[in-house]
Amino acid sequence: MATTYDFPSDLLAGQEELHQVRAELSALLKRLPWSVEPLDGFSDDNGWRKIERPASPGWTEDEQAQVEKLRRREHELAVFVSTHRYWSDLTGSDRIDARSRLKHAHEESPGD
Repeated sequence: MATTYDFPSDLLAGQEELHQVRAELSALLKRLPWSVEPLDGFSDDNGWRKIERPASPGWTEDEQAQVEKLRRREHELAVFVSTHRYWSDLTGSDRIDARSRLKHAHEESPGD
């Protein structure tokens, strides 16, 4: 039988917000132009695969600020989750297993 962990609510909330922030950041970066600064497009087929990029208008100041805000929050949450006092009660493989389960705790339904 798999070990179950009684994660504190603040740790669960921190991990859930971390998932949300990472998803929001990923979606934002996919929508933004490939270059922060305006750059001409290019095509390069001299490597092991061809690389092509269209011209990039760059990111606006608002877009740069939004990315910076999300990255800063992602870092804060990652530090909070990884240094939470809960981990001091676990050692070795139990700690590794618990950290892995915490990452997927949001996927489990209350009846699981």
